Amino acid sequence: MCNGCVQKEYPDRGNTCLENGSYLMNYLGCANCHERDFVLISNKSTQDEDGEEIVTYDRQCHDVCKNCDHVIARHEYTFSVVDEYQEYTMLCMLCGKAEDSISVLPDDPRQSAPLF
Repeated sequence: MCNGCVQKEYPDRGNTCLENGSYLMNYLGCANCHERDFVLISNKSTQDEDGEEIVTYDRQCHDVCKNCDHVIARHEYTFSVVDEYQEYTMLCMLCGKAEDSISVLPDDPRQSAPLF
């Protein structure tokens, strides 16, 4: 992973969890070939461990010369269902860190107003 390719390492993204895609606002360009071109996904794998889906992949610079296989960042995204909530996490030097939790019920019990 390369901190020379990003403006800020692991920026806080609040509850924005990306399963795929890139946060290009944080991408300076490839520190290896000095081009600011597309960011490709490679080595993508999906694991399912005890009901938790884990997606990991590397981001590589795509360069005009086609010789640059520089790894910019490793992206990890997880999804799981815990009790009555869908839990999402993301950790990536380029895309940042984020967590989100969404109720599977029509009305989120955490959002309901108290009766008294």
